[in-house]
Parts: sequence; structure tokens; C-alpha cells
Amino acid sequence: MARSAGQPAGPGNSRTGGVSRPGGNTNRQRPQGGGGRHTKGRKNFNKSEPKEENSESEIEVEGTICAVLAGTMFKVRLPNGHEVLAHISGKMRKRFIKIVVGDKVRMEMSPYDMTKARITFRIG
Repeated sequence: MARSAGQPAGPGNSRTGGVSRPGGNTNRQRPQGGGGRHTKGRKNFNKSEPKEENSESEIEVEGTICAVLAGTMFKVRLPNGHEVLAHISGKMRKRFIKIVVGDKVRMEMSPYDMTKARITFRIG
């Protein structure tokens, strides 16, 4: 039985396949917040709170670029003479900040691996 354009969709419309769902009202309100693909496993997720930075575990140092490598990687010489392998942070890559040999940069290093770093700021 085909319905004409003037007839409203009844309980047996084409979306449910002619079967009414248990629970009655299909237009019920869903709970606000929570759920969703990217909040899985996070309890008390609040978007208005600022992201907590873990700055106590990162060591901030300055150095000079001494070599440009492939894939936004650089060899950076520290003031104490050591060389570390560093990559550009995501925000610098997003803003297309260019770094050349001789530039002074600020980096973050993990205390667990003192041979690698992330370049966070170009000083000049």
C-alpha cells in the first residue's frame, strides 16, 4: 500500500520497516553531553577546562641549528657542545615557520631521552 504525498507517516513507515520499536516514543530526548566517538573512556569530560600541561617533566633548552635533515628534522647544537636530533612542533609546522642553519631555537626535551627534542620556538 503506497502512501500519497498528503498522508503523514504512521507507525509503519519505511525507516522502521513496518515494525514499531519497543519503548514507545521514537522522538525521545537524548541525554546531553557525554558519549560520542572521541570521549570514549573519559569520565567527567568538560570541554571548558583548559588542557593541563605537563611542563614539569619537560626540560626547556636553547640551541643553534647546525644541520637540516629530511622530514622537518634538524641537528641542534646545545650550548654545552652536545648535539641532539630535533623535529618541529605541530603548531610551527601548521604555521609554516621556516628554520635554517644558524637559527637559535627553543626546544623541549624529555628527561627519559636526552638525544631527541621538539622545537617549540624560533628565536632568530
